[in-house]
Amino acid sequence: MKFISEVSSNHSRDLDRCLEFIDVSAEIGCWGVKFQLFEVTKLFSSEALRIKPELLNRQDWELPVDFLPILAERAKTRGIKFGCTPFHLEAVEDLKDHVDFFKVASYELLWLELVKACAATGLPLLVSTGMATLEEIQNVVTVTEGLEDFALLHCTSSYPTPPNQANLRAIDTIRRATGRAVGWSDHTVSPIVIYRAVTHWDAAYVEFHLDLDGSGDEFRTGHCWLPEQIKPIIEDVSQLVKIDGDGIKQPAPSELADRDWRADPSDGLRPLIATRRLLDCK
Repeated sequence: MKFISEVSSNHSRDLDRCLEFIDVSAEIGCWGVKFQLFEVTKLFSSEALRIKPELLNRQDWELPVDFLPILAERAKTRGIKFGCTPFHLEAVEDLKDHVDFFKVASYELLWLELVKACAATGLPLLVSTGMATLEEIQNVVTVTEGLEDFALLHCTSSYPTPPNQANLRAIDTIRRATGRAVGWSDHTVSPIVIYRAVTHWDAAYVEFHLDLDGSGDEFRTGHCWLPEQIKPIIEDVSQLVKIDGDGIKQPAPSELADRDWRADPSDGLRPLIATRRLLDCK
């Protein structure tokens, strides 16, 4: 089970802040940290920008391309995987020599050309499935055939998501329908949702939106976790996974010393006769 922090647009185009996101993600126990690479004028159509010119304000959220090698090196130093979501085809080219994995966002799930471009790099790929139908998800699976390290993330693309709309049961539905590993991309900021996704529905990944201090541009929307909120959950889940074990029914290491003190089948007395003979020799 792997946790991935989503920096999204909370980095403020500040390199030091970006590096701190990587450091904090490593410190709280994440397997990976993920950024986004987009250009607003390549993200929205001219019609959308004309009707909603305020969308251009999101240019303040664009990650500078020249940050990429620096961020990749910091992630490597901290022992954490570095990933990114491309939102246009050129971004795939910009990223492929720096990232450890790609992620395709729910809003881009229908754009199979982008999915194929990510898959063609041979790097691990995650695809979020918010708003999608099973048929649309199957189309993604089809165009990624042959990519060994590929997983889907169930999510509900509302920010924040009411916990009663998480529909975690869909994790199993998607897994059965596609035969692929499935995780959970969280927008609920609800501990119980994450615990349930992992312990009951066996989510392979948990992606969550992270902010460092409540000052990130997306924090006010209400779908971002703070480090002190998510760290104990990551620690708990790590323990829960250990508690679940591997499912093989065999003596645990802590039981081995007592096996010889079980009742012998010949007379029902403890310990086993072989053990009694050893005791007689003492």
